[in-house]
Amino acid sequence: MRILLVDDEVELTNPLSRVLTREGYTVDAAYDGTNGSQLATASNYDLLILDWMLPGKTGLEICQELRRQGKNIPVLFLTAKDTLDDRVQGLDAGADDYLVKPFELRELLARVRALLRRGGSQIYEITPGRLVVADLELDCDNQIAYRQGRIIELSQKESQLLQYFMEHTGQLLTHAQIMEHLWQDEEQPSSNVIAALIRLLRRKIEVGKETTLIHTVYGKGYRFGATFVETT
Repeated sequence: MRILLVDDEVELTNPLSRVLTREGYTVDAAYDGTNGSQLATASNYDLLILDWMLPGKTGLEICQELRRQGKNIPVLFLTAKDTLDDRVQGLDAGADDYLVKPFELRELLARVRALLRRGGSQIYEITPGRLVVADLELDCDNQIAYRQGRIIELSQKESQLLQYFMEHTGQLLTHAQIMEHLWQDEEQPSSNVIAALIRLLRRKIEVGKETTLIHTVYGKGYRFGATFVETT
């Protein structure tokens, strides 16, 4: 998923960009309000992280402009303005969440995940047992997927894995979580079975120039969705 980080504190912005990138997100950074506003308006982001006090244009003004334009991108304010009136003003301007500096990195990442799940969810259920993410549709009951006119037959484990991915679009799923889900009451196989199963699934649902949906987060697991960048 794509995140735009706008903050004029380089000593905060650069390390935070690296952390978010390691978490599997694609991050663009801007260091003033004017450039940040241009990027937010011209590009499609899944989350905007904004400082309030910025040179050129304030984060509050950027947020208000986006809402006037009808853009519903989730907005998280990172700011030293910590009074109740400040928080109310930020939320009234259209922000979805508000985190006061200094903050704990774990809390920031948790809020990022929550906002992405809430605002950028790409999954919907067209009928019971049929899920859609981007241009991929899964018929859970019949172990069949459909993409760009193709009928994709799946094994039981492939179908279970794809359903698990689609139901957790945008979330980081670890190898252990996937293993536990697919083999709940069964003897768990060796760890390389997950990688092999994902390779087989990718070959079926990602053909030619079709958008990548399964994304590896090196050393951690996988994310599913149409707007991620693979990190390995």
